[in-house]
Amino acid sequence: QVQLVESGGGLVQAGGSLRLSCAGSRNIFNINDMGWYRQAPGKQRELVAAITSGGRTNYADSVKGRFTISRDNAKNTVYLQMNSLKPEDTAVYYCNLQPWRPNLWGQGTQVTVSS
Repeated sequence: QVQLVESGGGLVQAGGSLRLSCAGSRNIFNINDMGWYRQAPGKQRELVAAITSGGRTNYADSVKGRFTISRDNAKNTVYLQMNSLKPEDTAVYYCNLQPWRPNLWGQGTQVTVSS
């Protein structure tokens, strides 16, 4: 059973930084594209960053230049470095494959950015 566990969220002031981590329970990272998603209250879940198995990255326009996705296949971990955070970045952040698989949604990690 594959599981993805997100961590690293918290409360931060606008302009601050956080680093999220997503650890897999078994080695699925080497062969799959991965993504970080977020869901704000009252909004649909959206993809904010993706990274291919080969390391190519793609970002939503709203986070481009501020967020950086990376991966460490040896550690089965994907990271999301978030800088210059804004109140509108407040959401629960999840990782999953890209495209996502319904059975891989975890609990997510809450990110709250205060103004």
